[in-house]
Amino acid sequence: MDIYFYNTLTKGKEKFIPIDKTEVKIYSCGPTVYKDATIGNMRTNIFQDVLRRVLRYNGYGIKHVMNITDVGHLVSDGDEGEDKMLKSAREEHKTPLEIAEHYTKLFFEDLESLNIETPEVICKATEHIKEMLAYVEELMEKGYAYETSTAIYFDISKLDKYPVLSNLNLEEQKAGARVDVDKEKRNPYDFALWIKAPENHLMKWDSPWGPSYPGWHIECSAMGRKYLGEQFDIHTGGIDLIPTHHENEIAQSKGACGKIPAKYWMHGEYLLIDGGKMSKSLGNVYLIRDLIEKGYDPIVYKLFSYSCHYRNKLNFTWEGIEATSKSLERLKSGYRNHLEGNDEVSDEIIAEYEEKFHKAINDDLNMPAAMGVVWEVVRNEKKSPKLANLLLKFDTVLGLKINEETTKEQKMIPEEILKLVQERKIARENKDWAKSDELRNLIRSKGYEIKDTKEGTQINKI
Repeated sequence: MDIYFYNTLTKGKEKFIPIDKTEVKIYSCGPTVYKDATIGNMRTNIFQDVLRRVLRYNGYGIKHVMNITDVGHLVSDGDEGEDKMLKSAREEHKTPLEIAEHYTKLFFEDLESLNIETPEVICKATEHIKEMLAYVEELMEKGYAYETSTAIYFDISKLDKYPVLSNLNLEEQKAGARVDVDKEKRNPYDFALWIKAPENHLMKWDSPWGPSYPGWHIECSAMGRKYLGEQFDIHTGGIDLIPTHHENEIAQSKGACGKIPAKYWMHGEYLLIDGGKMSKSLGNVYLIRDLIEKGYDPIVYKLFSYSCHYRNKLNFTWEGIEATSKSLERLKSGYRNHLEGNDEVSDEIIAEYEEKFHKAINDDLNMPAAMGVVWEVVRNEKKSPKLANLLLKFDTVLGLKINEETTKEQKMIPEEILKLVQERKIARENKDWAKSDELRNLIRSKGYEIKDTKEGTQINKI
C-alpha cells in the first residue's frame, strides 16, 4: 500500500518513494541538552516515533540518526549571545559536561517512559568536532564561506535560492529583524559556521582560525552526511526549526555537495497549553515527570497526542489528560475482553479493519483516523481473540502497551510523596548524600519506603 507524507519542501502531500527500497534513512534534530525536555518537545518525539513504526509496519528497515546538541546552540538564532550549554552551566554551577550528561540522561528516561524507540544512531556534537571542521573547510574551499574577526560565515548570496523551506522574501524583511547586523557580514542573513572563542570560553577547540567552537547548524549537516550520506530520505523536527536551523542545513549541504540533504522534510506543530503558549512566566511549562507526579502513566500523554494530527496544533489541558487516562483503561479493557472471548469473527472483517487502519496511518500518519478504527475494533459486539491479536498488531504502531496491565502504583502514592522522591533524586544526582538521607527519612516518616534498584527507585507503603 502506498504511503503519503506532507513534504514541507514542496508544500504538498506526496507519495513516499524511498531511495533504497529496503531501508529508509531518517535524520531527526535531537535536543539541546541544557534543560529539561518539555511535553511540547516530547510531542515531536512521539510524531517521529510514529513515523518509524509506520515505516516498519509497511515492511521497511530503518536507519534513524538523532543528534544531541551539547555545544554550539546560542541563546539567539541570530548567532548572538552565549552558548545555551554555558548559560545553563553558569546558572546551575556545573560544568558544561555535567549539564549535558544530566539532561541527556533525563531525555532518554522520558523517551523510555513514553515507549518511544531509540534511533539506531545517537551522535553528540562534541564527539564530531573533526567532521564539522572538515565540513567548514570544504565550504571555505568552494567559496561558500568567509572569515571575519569573530567567525566563519556562510555566504547565502552564493546560492541559487535562499530560503527554500519557509519561502520568506528576504527583501521584505527588515535588516536585523532576525539578527543584529554585523558590519563584517556580507549579508545580514549570513550565518555562523564556526565562532572564534573568547579567551575565557569554556568550550573551544583548535582550528585553522584559532581556538573556536561550532555554530549550531553545522553539526546536523556534518553528522547527517557521515551516517546517512549526501542525500537521505526524511528529515524531521519541530516546526520552529524550519525558518532558521533547517534552512541553514540545506544551505550548507547545497554549498558542500550541491544537494538538498533530504527528499522529504516533515515537521510537527506546536503544543498549546490551555489554548495559549507554554512559558515560564505563566507557570505552565510541563514535563513528563509532572504527569507522573499527578498519578498519570506517561503513555496517557502519547495517546492524548493521537487525538490531533501531528501537523495541527494540539491543545493540552489536565481535563484532557484525565479523560485520556480513562480512555487508555477502556482500550486495555477492550483488548482483554476480546482476548477472553470465544465468538467467531470472519477473516473478511479482520481484513476490512486492517485495511482501514493501514490507509489511515499511510495517509501522512493520520493517527486520529487510525484511532477511530481502533475504537471500532474495541466496540465490536463479538469478543474474539482474533480481534485482540489485531489490536496487538495495531499497537506496533501505537506503542501504547495495550497488553500490559496498567499499574495503579502511581495513583496510590500521594503527590506529596512523589515530589519528595523527585527532590531526593535530584539530591543524589548532585551527590548531596546528606540531603538524600534526610529526604529518605522524611519519606519514611510519612509511611513510605524507597529502594534504589537498577530499574530505578521503587516506592512502597510501609
